[in-house]
Amino acid sequence: MNEPTAVTAGMHEPLAVDTDPAAYLALHAALDEDVADALLDDREREVRMRIRQVVAEHVAPGAAARDRNHTFAHDSYQALARAGLAGLLVPEEYGGTGDSTVAYAAAMEEITAGCAATSLVYMTQMHAAYPVLHSGSRELARQYVPGLVDGSRYGSLGVTEPGAGSDASSLRTLATSESGADGETSQYLITGSKTFITTGDRADVIICFATVDPRAGRRGITAFAVDGDAPGLTRSAPFSKMGMHASSTAELFFGQTPVPASHRLGGEGEGWAIVVSSVTKSRISAAAQGVGLARGAYAHALAALHRVHGPELPPDVAFVLADMRGRILSGRLMLLAVAREVDRSGGATGGAIGLMKQTCTDIGWQVAVAATKVLGCFADLAVLGAERYLRDAKVTQIYDGTNEVQRLLVARDTAERLKDVLW
Repeated sequence: MNEPTAVTAGMHEPLAVDTDPAAYLALHAALDEDVADALLDDREREVRMRIRQVVAEHVAPGAAARDRNHTFAHDSYQALARAGLAGLLVPEEYGGTGDSTVAYAAAMEEITAGCAATSLVYMTQMHAAYPVLHSGSRELARQYVPGLVDGSRYGSLGVTEPGAGSDASSLRTLATSESGADGETSQYLITGSKTFITTGDRADVIICFATVDPRAGRRGITAFAVDGDAPGLTRSAPFSKMGMHASSTAELFFGQTPVPASHRLGGEGEGWAIVVSSVTKSRISAAAQGVGLARGAYAHALAALHRVHGPELPPDVAFVLADMRGRILSGRLMLLAVAREVDRSGGATGGAIGLMKQTCTDIGWQVAVAATKVLGCFADLAVLGAERYLRDAKVTQIYDGTNEVQRLLVARDTAERLKDVLW
């Protein structure tokens, strides 16, 4: 049997970027782009650097082990929460920092570059908090949101069903109202199931979207905050998945689960509007993951290739890396531009949101694929991390509205823009 060469043997050792916080910080600082940094204000840069420091010390070093062992990213999320960085979009009165959407997007990119599964837990907490802040009572917000911010509660967003994925208007989970002695609705009984629910196996609060009238389509959709220990609520074991191993995904089953009327978010039939308003936050999250996954894959490819080739890379390798860097920069610029528009105007067009989500998550996948190609036979080594970024990147093209759905939304937006154009 041939003995391994020094280079080959060295490729079986963990990269410094995964084990040494100083090396992590140095490499990712070198990958910053001035043209993108110019889009951040001082506070947004401060948030990004604080996040990066926590990621270097407490998130990235354990990412490979969490992925390998399918260990839920509790400790890494808690590190971000302890640092006061888990409630960027939450007002101060509920324990957050009230930062901009741009700061949140930059933070999501940073977390994802270190550990995509931790970023999925992180963003799901925000996705659960947002509908309560947006449409719940102040009492309900006080009950749930501070715990989602400080990490004492986990939350889930219950939209997807076996027969209703990207088309949320076709969901069939039923909410039946019951009246009290005064004739007013006192509670709802929820019956149905949800699938592919992130953190669903352990959520302390579930934002459940159900219909009060299956014949009404989207006009019947209503949102509720459901306690994780509510009677009749059961859960499946976590799914075995291709990627995001440190984030759990499960099914939820509601068997006439009682929910107080005070836990309804908005009025009956207003759930669709809550879904639509939540989409902006969730798709910014997914887009930021795409950019972060691309940067993480690029950083690992750079570190591994320099281990093989030394300080100077062969031209054919350098050309591939140059393309990867360009894709990452273009994705980051789009992400920050759309996030800034959300901050400026309170929203962005469906076309812009769709373009951002589709483009940035496609970039995450494309750069991860390129990283595995340029590493050649070494790409298959889990210790180098490229294969983990590849597996994690794929699902971002699927959740929060598949990229095929995003293309449909973009096409509709284009048609609307052109409806008065004379050819």
